[in-house]
Amino acid sequence: MMPDYKFPELQQLEQLIERFGNRAQSQIVERIQYKNFEFPIHCITLGSNDPNVPVLAFFGGVHGLEKIGSEVILSYMQTLCELMDWDEEFLSRLQKSRLVFMPIVNPVGVYLGTRSNGNGVDLMRNAPVEGQKTRGLHSGHRISSLLPWYRGDENNMEKEAQALCRVVTEHVFNSPLSIALDLHSGFGLKDRLWFPYASKRTPYPFIAQTLALKELFDRCYRHHIYKIEPMSQEYIINGDLWDYLFDDFVQRSEVERLFFPITLEMGSWLWLRKNPRHLFTRHGLFHPLLPHRLQRVFRRHFLLFDFLHRALLYPDKWAKLDSEQKPYYEKKASGLWYE
Repeated sequence: MMPDYKFPELQQLEQLIERFGNRAQSQIVERIQYKNFEFPIHCITLGSNDPNVPVLAFFGGVHGLEKIGSEVILSYMQTLCELMDWDEEFLSRLQKSRLVFMPIVNPVGVYLGTRSNGNGVDLMRNAPVEGQKTRGLHSGHRISSLLPWYRGDENNMEKEAQALCRVVTEHVFNSPLSIALDLHSGFGLKDRLWFPYASKRTPYPFIAQTLALKELFDRCYRHHIYKIEPMSQEYIINGDLWDYLFDDFVQRSEVERLFFPITLEMGSWLWLRKNPRHLFTRHGLFHPLLPHRLQRVFRRHFLLFDFLHRALLYPDKWAKLDSEQKPYYEKKASGLWYE
C-alpha cells in the first residue's frame, strides 16, 4: 500500500468525516495513485437510506485548479455538522431526504493545482459524448495531454470520472427525484447555474420542470445572483460527464423519475477585476485569494443549497406538472432559451 498525502482540503474533509461519526455514512470510492502517493476519493451521505426519498448531491474539485468548489462544499458540510447537534427541523428534513457529498473528485488535481488529473486529462471532457459543431481546443481534444482540455483515451474513462459515475448511479439514480450540483469557477463576471445539454443546443427532457423550478426560485428570492441557462448557450463541448450521466439515466429509467444535473459556475472574473494582480498567481483566476472574499463566497451560495433541499422535499409546485402545465412551460422555455 502506497502512502497517502494530505493536502489542506483533504485534511479538512477527513476531519469532518470524523466529526460526523455515525451520523453519516462514509466510504472511499476510489484510490488514485500519483508518483509515491495515494489519494483517496471520499463519498459521504447524510439522511435516509430509503431509495424513495429525494436526493441532493454535491460534487466539487472536478477541475483541481478550481478548488473553491471543494472549499464551498466543505464549508457547507461544516455548517450541517453543527446543525445536526441541535436543529430538530433540519434533522426532520434528513429523515425524509438524502444528501450526498463528493467534495474532492480530482484529488491529484487539487493537490497539484491543475485543471486536469494526474494523467493530464480534463475530467469534464472525458466521457464518450461527442459535441455537435464544437470549435476550438476548449471543446475537448485528443491531440496531447500537454495541452489543456485533453479528453484522454476514447475507450477508457479516467478512474476519477468512473468513481463519480458510480456514486451518481448508486446514490442518485434510484431516487424518484434528484438534483446533482457540480461546483466550478472561472467563467465570466456572474455566477451561473447551467443545466444540460453541454454537447448540443437541444432542450433536454425535463426542461419544463427546470423552468418551473427557476421561476419558483425567482419568486422566492427576487434579488438572487444567478443567471440560469442551458450550458450550450455559452459554449458546446465534447465529453461532458453530466450529459453522459443524464442520457444514461434516461435509458435506465423504467418508471417516472426526475434527475436534474446542475453546474454552479462561479464567476471568478469578478474576483480578478477587483485585483488584476491575482492573474499572475496560480489560483488567482479561479479562486478568491483574499480571506474576506473567500468568506463571502462561502456565505453566498448556502441560500441556494437550502432552497434546492426544500424544493426537493416539496415538489408539487414545480416537479409534478399536469398535462396543461407541462406544454406551457416547454413552450415558454423554448422561447426563453432556444429561440
